[in-house]
Parts: sequence; C-alpha cells; structure tokens
Amino acid sequence: MDDGKPTGPQAKWWSRPTTGRPGRAEPEESRSPGEDTPPAPPGASDPAARGSAADPSHPTASAPDHPAAPADAAQPGAGREPQASHRPRPSGAPLHEPDAYSTPPYGDPGPWAPAPPVQRPTPAHGTPVPPQAAAPSPQHPSPVPPPTGVQPQPAPVQPQPQPHPTAVQQQPVPVPAQWGQYDPWAAPGQPLTQLGPPAGTEPGRRKKRRGGAFAGVLLLTLVASGIGGGVGAYIERNGGLTTVELPQASRTTTDRAPDSVAGIAASALPSVVTLHVSGTAESGTGTGFVLDDRGHILTNNHVVAPAGATGDITVTFSSGETATAELVGKDSGYDLAVVKVRGVSGLKPLPLGNSDNVQVGDPVVAIGAPFDLSNTVTSGIISAKQRPITAGGEKGDGSDISYVDALQTDAPINPGNSGGPLVDTQAHVIGINSAIRAADSGKGPERGGQSGSIGLGFAIPINQGKRVAEELINTGRATHPVIGVTLDMKFTGDGAKVGTKGADDGPAVTKDGPAAKAGIKSGDVITAVQGQRVHSGEELIVKIRAHRPGDRLELRLTRGGEELTITLTLGSSSGT
Repeated sequence: MDDGKPTGPQAKWWSRPTTGRPGRAEPEESRSPGEDTPPAPPGASDPAARGSAADPSHPTASAPDHPAAPADAAQPGAGREPQASHRPRPSGAPLHEPDAYSTPPYGDPGPWAPAPPVQRPTPAHGTPVPPQAAAPSPQHPSPVPPPTGVQPQPAPVQPQPQPHPTAVQQQPVPVPAQWGQYDPWAAPGQPLTQLGPPAGTEPGRRKKRRGGAFAGVLLLTLVASGIGGGVGAYIERNGGLTTVELPQASRTTTDRAPDSVAGIAASALPSVVTLHVSGTAESGTGTGFVLDDRGHILTNNHVVAPAGATGDITVTFSSGETATAELVGKDSGYDLAVVKVRGVSGLKPLPLGNSDNVQVGDPVVAIGAPFDLSNTVTSGIISAKQRPITAGGEKGDGSDISYVDALQTDAPINPGNSGGPLVDTQAHVIGINSAIRAADSGKGPERGGQSGSIGLGFAIPINQGKRVAEELINTGRATHPVIGVTLDMKFTGDGAKVGTKGADDGPAVTKDGPAAKAGIKSGDVITAVQGQRVHSGEELIVKIRAHRPGDRLELRLTRGGEELTITLTLGSSSGT
C-alpha cells in the first residue's frame, strides 16, 4: 500500500542496527549486484551469545537497556533539520523510528528468535490417558512456560554461515504426534482422536453415497405420486373403491289399523274433492266431500260464493280426475252449499256420523286442500262442543253472517280446508270444517281468511249439515227456525234483549208469532235456552238455529227484575 513513502528500493524491516553489531551490513537492495556478503568465521559469535554459553545458569541473554545510537545520531544538532512526515526518506533508512524498548518486531532479537512455547492442554483429573500420550517424547521435550509476570526473552541463536544472513528461514517447530491424537475433552474410555477424516471414510465416496440416496428418495417420491394420482383418479371416476349400499327395511304390505290416522285417511280420501271456483271478480279454492252416488257434493257457501250466478266450478277427485260442477243450492246463514257433477262413475260417498255422540277429547282427522295442497291430512281432538260462533258479515247488512253452534278442534285447519270433512275414528263425518281463529284477528273466527292455524278450528256439526243439505238438494233452499222477535244487538248486558222496534219500524215481537203466543214482550231479557246460559243476542240465534223448525224450546227470561220460564214452538223462515 502506498503511504506517501518513496517508491524506490525499500530497506528490510529488520534493518535497524542493534547493540554489539556496529559493522551492520547494508540491506540487499542497497548493494550492487556484484557484491557478495562475506561469511562470518566459524568461531565468531555475538557477545550476547557467548555470554549465554559461558553461564549456563542464564537461559536467555538480556538485551542492553539502551540500544546503540546510529551513526548519524552521535553528533546531535550538527546540521540536521527536523524531517516532515511527508518528506521522502533517503535510501536505506529504516521505515520506523528507533524503539527504545526493543519491542518486536522493531527491536531485538530479530527474525532469528525461536517460536514461543506451545501450551498443550493438561488432561482433567481422572481422564484415562494412554502411556504414549502421558509421557512426552524424549526427542521433543515440552517447553516450560515462563514464570507469571515475566516477559519471556527469546534465546540467542548462533548464526550459521549463510550466503544471505537477512534471508534466514525459520524452521517450524514439530508437534508431538501424541498431542495431535489425544482429545482431553472426549468421554472416558474413548479412543484417541485421529487427525483428518475418520478411519475408513473417504470424502469422495461419502458424496457418492449422498448423491445415490437423494436419487433414490426422488425416484420413490415420483413413483408414489404416480400411484396416488392413479388411485385418486379411479376413485373419482368410479365413485369409490366399492359401491355404498345403506341398510333399509324390506317393503311390507301390512295394512294399517282402521282406527289409525293412516287407516282413516285411506278410507276417507277417495271421497274428498278439491274445488276451484272462478267468477267475474274473484276466485277461490276449497274442499268438499261426496254425499251420494248421484254426484252431490257438500261444501261451504263461502267456497262457491265467488262463482256467483255465471261462474265456473271445477271438481278434482283424489285420483286426479276432474269434472265440471253446477250449483244446486246454498245458504249463507248456515254457510253450506251443494254442487253436483255429472258423467262421473265410481263415486264413493263418505258415510255420515252423528255429532250428538261426539265427546270432548275424541280423536278426529281433518282432510282438505290447504293453500291448494290437495289430499292433506291432519289430526287432533275435539276441544269443545256447542261453541257459538259467527262468521262472515263482509256485506255489512248481516245477510251473509252465519251462526253456528260449532265443534271446536285443534286439528290444523288452514285456508283451503273449508268445506272438508272432520271425521271420527270410524271415518264417519261428524262435522264440516268452516272457520278458524287467526292469531292476527281480533274479530273472532274467520271464513276464508289467509292466516294460518293456531289450533283453533271450528266445524259445523254434521247433524245440522245433513238437514240443510237435504233441504238444498230437495228444494234448493234451506229453512231457519225462528221465535219471531227482533233483538237489540247493541245491548251490553248479560243475555239477549228483545228490542223496542222491529224491521221497517214495526213491532219488535211479530204478531201471532211463536214469541207472541208464548207471552214474550218487548224489553224482556232472555238468559237461557234449554237450560244453557245465553250471554248475547248472537248466542241466542246460534242456540235456536241448532234446532229444527217445530221443535219445542224452554226459555228463561227476566222482566222488571223478575225471572220467568216459558215454552214455545219454533217457527220457520226461508234462508238466502
């Protein structure tokens, strides 16, 4: 590296004169090519070396406390100027300033000093050491380390006659073979370590083994990938290695018990039909059931009402066969109607039961087409009997209000079930599904509403339905039982109060009617019919219509704070 020093021939870094060597020769570079350095005589030696040989008690020769000054330093200040750091040095001048402490590599003893002693580890106590490793070889004695705190001085070396003293080569100190093989930190009983690779191994062969193992792993991976891909493709293409078959019970032809829901449905479904009605302004869907083999079908009045006088009525049987039907008769007061199909053979009438034999808690099955879902079967029980309900009233004049002494059931009934049969365990009709109480309705039971079932369904007792159906088939009209009074429907007290005026401002009690003959007067409050309590005018109408015209009824009433009991015979009026 160029430190700003002259680029000409440089002096050797061991070029400073030392004590006892006043006649130091010039460096090789300063000599002419033809000059030869005269060899030192064999007997000549350095004074320090002689002193060391004469006194064996001194292991090493001590360097003088103060080195000899160079020749140009003998006359201080004689024409000498201080040298700047950038001024080039003359040829042959040392590169560094004189070192007063003779610190190597700038001071004595120079390049001929022997290498410092090598410290070898001492085996730990208890470590087994082979005999050849425990005793140092006599040919190579172990050097003794210098005392602590004393800087070791290299022993002087006798100069040997050489052509070039400055190019003395230092011989490497041989390392005892036992130290190269002994490992003091190895486990006890282990063999001595060996220099180089372990015995019996060759780096080239190890590399070949590693390469072969890697190639084998790569080949195995490729083969496994190919096999796995083939198996996966086969499984995906064929849906698995084997065909999956799930356990299943065998098919049986065991008939259900006749009184079970399945047995009842199997017996009643062939007799149930679905009605699709369409008119000029509206349309609807409902249910009906076959009354006889002549094609008469019973349903609700509000089911066929959308057809009017010119609308169409289509009947669909459980088998899927359809037929056109015509209206035979209807009655809004009972909410019943009869239609008839023609040209249909193989009709199966549904047997009629007796609603007077029904008890609360009896199991029942409702069949219909809720939301046009034909042949839907639901089941429940009779929740109550003689439940007075009124339905309809959309016209506002009261002509379409129906009064029903109904059977209450919890069998689910929904819009579309209207007109369908409510049957008992013998598959006999005990009621005609007509109304439900909806959760979002605060006005009582509804006919044909769009709300779902909440377990409050109502059916017209079949005893009443049979009488009305017979009248509609035979005469086309139904008759209503009456007592011949006009009721005050705004009365808020307990019971049914006879009004002060009748229709067209006539008398409230019809002249020569059943009530007039029994002695009922305007203002009387009727509280019971046949021993059953009456709380309103609607309930009185329901109780009366539950009977036939000509039936005798016992009424209890209040007049001026006095309770009276009278008996009358029901009259008759034509329905609409």
